[in-house]
Amino acid sequence: MKAIIALVVLSLLACAANPEKPGQTLINPGKQIAFSRDKGNCLACHKIEDGEFPGNIGPELKALSTRFTNKQQLREQIWDATRFNPETSMPPFGKNKILTNTEIDQVVDYLWGIK
Repeated sequence: MKAIIALVVLSLLACAANPEKPGQTLINPGKQIAFSRDKGNCLACHKIEDGEFPGNIGPELKALSTRFTNKQQLREQIWDATRFNPETSMPPFGKNKILTNTEIDQVVDYLWGIK
């Protein structure tokens, strides 16, 4: 019985040390933030590839290079969308310190890469 418990523990430790499954990559940190209900929670309002139960308040988040001139413009939108539209329902993630500068940069990198 102890041997079985030891094998289970070792198996769990191996999974924790290497959560990657063959043929899959680790989740992008920006995607993780965007999908997290405790952080970005972009899916509450936006449809995003691979997202489950997306909202429909905001536009679909894909091909953002066609809507924004550069990543800095997208970053400014995420930092404080009220600067561009005072009536927006999008929270000012940077201004209100919902996300750190690093987290915003990670989300921007992730969203910018969606085709």
